[in-house]
Amino acid sequence: MNQVTGLTRIIKAAGYSWGGLQAAWKNEAAFRQEIVLLLVAIILASWLDVTLVERILLIGSVVLIVGFEIINSAIEAVVDRIGTEHHELSGRAKDMGSAAVLIMILLALFVWVSVLWSHFSRYIS
Repeated sequence: MNQVTGLTRIIKAAGYSWGGLQAAWKNEAAFRQEIVLLLVAIILASWLDVTLVERILLIGSVVLIVGFEIINSAIEAVVDRIGTEHHELSGRAKDMGSAAVLIMILLALFVWVSVLWSHFSRYIS
């Protein structure tokens, strides 16, 4: 068996990743919405007068949402590929993937509220 190594492996892996991003964009409305949210977050975080670490936290927390959405979509695709009939384990897998996205959304909300509160509370007092 001829294994691909080195730069060729990296190039092929990047191609597979690009294909995954294209599939998510084409097939997942939530992914498209979260990409728009990410663009807004990048613009806002760049505009705000915050430290570099705060800016990274603001943007990074939204990037995590996008990443977990891709994982959730992959779980759903695999479960749907196995079969469309209802099965407790299939439902559990889909629900857990969705819960992971929700946890990332709550984390992002916490980060944004914390940083913005810290930033704007200086001007209130």
